[in-house]
Amino acid sequence: MNNSFGRVFRITTWGESHGPALGVVLDGCPAGIELSNEIVQAELDRRRVGQSKVTSPRQERDRVEILSGVWDGRTTGAPICMITYNRDADSSKYDIIKDLYRPGHADYTYDAKWGIRDHRGGGRSSARETWGRVAAGAVARQMLKTAGIDVYAHTVQIGDIKAETFDRCAIERNLVRSADPAAAEKMVAAIEKIKAEKNSLGGVVEVVAEGVPPGLGDPMYGKLDALIGYAMMSIHATKGVEIGRGFASVSSTGWENNDWFYVDDEGRVRTRTNHAGGMLGGISNGEPIVARVAIKPTSSVEREQETVTRQGEPRKIIVEGRHDPCVVPRAVPVIEAMMLLVLADAWLVNRMSRLSWEQPASY
Repeated sequence: MNNSFGRVFRITTWGESHGPALGVVLDGCPAGIELSNEIVQAELDRRRVGQSKVTSPRQERDRVEILSGVWDGRTTGAPICMITYNRDADSSKYDIIKDLYRPGHADYTYDAKWGIRDHRGGGRSSARETWGRVAAGAVARQMLKTAGIDVYAHTVQIGDIKAETFDRCAIERNLVRSADPAAAEKMVAAIEKIKAEKNSLGGVVEVVAEGVPPGLGDPMYGKLDALIGYAMMSIHATKGVEIGRGFASVSSTGWENNDWFYVDDEGRVRTRTNHAGGMLGGISNGEPIVARVAIKPTSSVEREQETVTRQGEPRKIIVEGRHDPCVVPRAVPVIEAMMLLVLADAWLVNRMSRLSWEQPASY
């Protein structure tokens, strides 16, 4: 089982949803970056369960404890190990379905691969694993700040409801983390309605990285957009990723879709549009990096469904427990974290691309 991500700025997550603890080990972080429990906790609080009426009622404070790699408020260059302890896990709801395959979950595929699985909340296939990604993403954010790189994400769609306006300041002011306050109210209402029906909804999250310098990424097997796609598809419940205009670009011509170049007043090469989403040939071009991530409806629903046992016998199943009626709001900080991890890694890799590093005069 591959539990690691990154080349230079590399993380390894560990732990299970209903195990005693979860954690992450981050290697390759440079020394001297400001870091504390409080900085990491601020990001984790955005991801945790039980934070609002549209998330799972499970109560986990997700308190982080940094075990190594930080001294006197700064990273030391040593591996950074972070841990949190599960406090409110209730495995009893899963005991009655331990021999049943839950539709939409990885129960069957885990069994097919390993012949053994942790049925308590899904084990490693649980989105609780993303605690470690968000913790490591907080470190990546601190590092990228020194390079002037800023990453944020926001909900652009839940069910059939789409955001139509953008106000970045509104993102953390509503329960679904949408930049459109009016759409956010409709999204919350839709989630409450589907929750009452014991069903679930999916949605789309857009992630943006601003201040990314040109030159990050490689033109072949290390394309920056490919790394972003891989990172996003590794997130639980993700079913699609598009960069820039993505699928909409097929309805235009090349003349219409190309981003035309010009030189701004500061002498930097820019593009008049950003249909490419900030990357050309797998390499960042200095424009904002834009990606959208499609999140499927939560698989755990308290409605009768058809399934089979581990012995292949047909059964009916109702998945009880404490589940998000829509995971999109809590996916926002996870998607941010994965973008941060990709960019942190690419930024460090790029420092090795030439003996002396200076940005081109046109940037």
